[in-house]
Amino acid sequence: MAPDTYTHGHHASVLRSHSMRTVENSAAYLIPQLRPGRAVLDIGCGPGTITLGLAERVAPGRVVGIDREAVPLASARTAVAEKGLTNVDFAVGDAYAPDFPDGSFDIVHAHQVLQHLTDPVAALVEMRRVCRPGGIVAVRDADYAAMTWHPANPRLDRWLDVYHRVARHNQAEPDAGRRLRSWALAAGFTELTCTASAWCYASDDERAWWADTWAQRVTESALAEQAVAVGISTPDELADIAAGWRAWADEPDAWFAVLNAEVVAIAP
Repeated sequence: MAPDTYTHGHHASVLRSHSMRTVENSAAYLIPQLRPGRAVLDIGCGPGTITLGLAERVAPGRVVGIDREAVPLASARTAVAEKGLTNVDFAVGDAYAPDFPDGSFDIVHAHQVLQHLTDPVAALVEMRRVCRPGGIVAVRDADYAAMTWHPANPRLDRWLDVYHRVARHNQAEPDAGRRLRSWALAAGFTELTCTASAWCYASDDERAWWADTWAQRVTESALAEQAVAVGISTPDELADIAAGWRAWADEPDAWFAVLNAEVVAIAP
């Protein structure tokens, strides 16, 4: 398996955040390509909430979700059983070496994956390999430097700085969104459609959920452990950042947006 360090880890707060993702709110750019009968590989599928939506839209087409860690796949398999889907499977797998023959899938998808890899171009080359010629490789990643919020909050500024520094210590690229087109070109794709969309947190419930998730992640998840271990932050500072998140959410005019870049590439 690849030696990359996953900045977020699999703390319950991380899985809770990832479980809110659906095809509709996280892969809407791909919906026009999701036709019945298509075979789909979902790389870095995590708890599988997007994967299940893909399976529902392409049924009876086969869908496989892979993740390098077994932990999030347990909830993915539970969700499959609850929905009664029969056209989706999950397995431990590596983005750098998906264990499938060339041209196995009509669509190969990765959501918020490339930003965590030390060699995203190598992963895109493998995505191209397992996609049939003329098929679709689709990727979507956030761009941390493009995240924006109101009102100004110095503790959120520090959160962003800590996150950038930890991710880059892991030789990953937190500002991946702006680089997706460049990486796809470097991987040998020539037919690209590039778009962008955003998650927005503005209502009382949305702000509270988003802030609580990050307050936990910045104090309890692998991000916190890594920040302290390599001397980027301290437990006291991270606790202060968490308090800053909750104070931000309490502001009646608070607003937060996450910009995501998207690429649909035709496999040569």
